Amino acid sequence: MKAPRPRRAPPLQLTRSRMLTLPAPEVAGGAAYVSAASGLVRVGDWLHVVADDSLALASFPLQGEGPALWVRLFPGELPRDPADRKAVKPDLEALCLVEGLASAPHGALLAVPSGSTPTRMRGALIPLQEDGRLGGAVREVDFSGLYARLARELGPINVEGAAWTGGHLWLLNRGNSDEGADAVIMIAGEGLLRALETGVPPGPELVRDVKRWKLGRTRSVRLSFSDASPLPDGRVVFTAAAEDTHGPYADGAVVGSAVGLLARDGTPLWLEHVAGKVKLEGVTARVEQGRLHLWLVSDADDSSVVAPLFELTLDDPPPSSPLGR
Repeated sequence: MKAPRPRRAPPLQLTRSRMLTLPAPEVAGGAAYVSAASGLVRVGDWLHVVADDSLALASFPLQGEGPALWVRLFPGELPRDPADRKAVKPDLEALCLVEGLASAPHGALLAVPSGSTPTRMRGALIPLQEDGRLGGAVREVDFSGLYARLARELGPINVEGAAWTGGHLWLLNRGNSDEGADAVIMIAGEGLLRALETGVPPGPELVRDVKRWKLGRTRSVRLSFSDASPLPDGRVVFTAAAEDTHGPYADGAVVGSAVGLLARDGTPLWLEHVAGKVKLEGVTARVEQGRLHLWLVSDADDSSVVAPLFELTLDDPPPSSPLGR
């Protein structure tokens, strides 16, 4: 299926609001900042960020440059060498707010792995406090059974976006490989909640729907899903990045990113390019006074670069007519 083409308009201009620095490094001698920011969720006055090369989750105050907080998701320590680190990192690429858990009455964050290698199947569930801060014991979530089903449906798996909407979990697969497919996947919400409550790994039977999409190209490089954020009416904001690579494991040159909107059934309604060669990997969205307010993070694929937090405010346009499948 093809998504709507971008409107003939200047690229969207992002506003940088802060750098994702930490008051202390995750491990002694490490960097005191988030580099590979890959998932973003706003809850209350907090912005929660997961990074694909980290064993922790960081939280930043919505306003100002106040200090961040962080919580460890997995035990152990990752290697310092970039190649060694890449080989064993959990590759948490998406983050979403899940509601409806009896054990987490104020909601919980679900950190979702990419599934792009056998070692990238561990996720985490983190309960929240009433004010949106992290609180409660972190629980590991095994995605391997669920991802085995997706691999049979789609080929190479590289889950980069997640959104809890309409009582279901939507996963966005990034098809940035020669054989991969960009897809919106619906996971049964009730069954997922049961699995998360009991600690049972989510199973393949929870897959309800898979829709494949083609998002177009930027400078001849394929655009692929990179994150998602739900809106109150059931629509979902998404980001997409154009990275010149032939597989989900190897990094490539980034030529641009885009922001778009999915309808309640997962159909892309519109897509707009973003100025610059930024690789947008995380988005969280709110509707404020009839406009879309977006917070976004990027990943430079360079551990020496501090990830920035961007803001973007858009008119909420009427839905375009989606192109045919």
